[in-house]
Amino acid sequence: MNLSRIKKKRRILVKGTKKKPRLTVFKSTKVIYASIIDDIKGVTLVAADSREIKSKKYDQETATAVGELIAKKAKSVKVTTVVFDRGGYKYHGKIKSLADGARKGGLKF
Repeated sequence: MNLSRIKKKRRILVKGTKKKPRLTVFKSTKVIYASIIDDIKGVTLVAADSREIKSKKYDQETATAVGELIAKKAKSVKVTTVVFDRGGYKYHGKIKSLADGARKGGLKF
């Protein structure tokens, strides 16, 4: 299962710039991570994960909260538009919830 995700990730080429950095997502069995990266400089601008939310659950509501948190942090570094990199995951469930939360927080894809 993980091997197929890695193969998909290699086929999907998403690059971020200074004006449109890359919002990347990674999920483990207990935590979902999101970070905004400027690929030109190779710098992570902001990052957030579900451990910052202090939620005991690992569900879509937590993913939405992480999306809103990353959008809030992005506003603090004056980022409003991003390119979404789903990291080879299918666009449904927690990944979709995180993206919807980021849009709700004010980020534009």
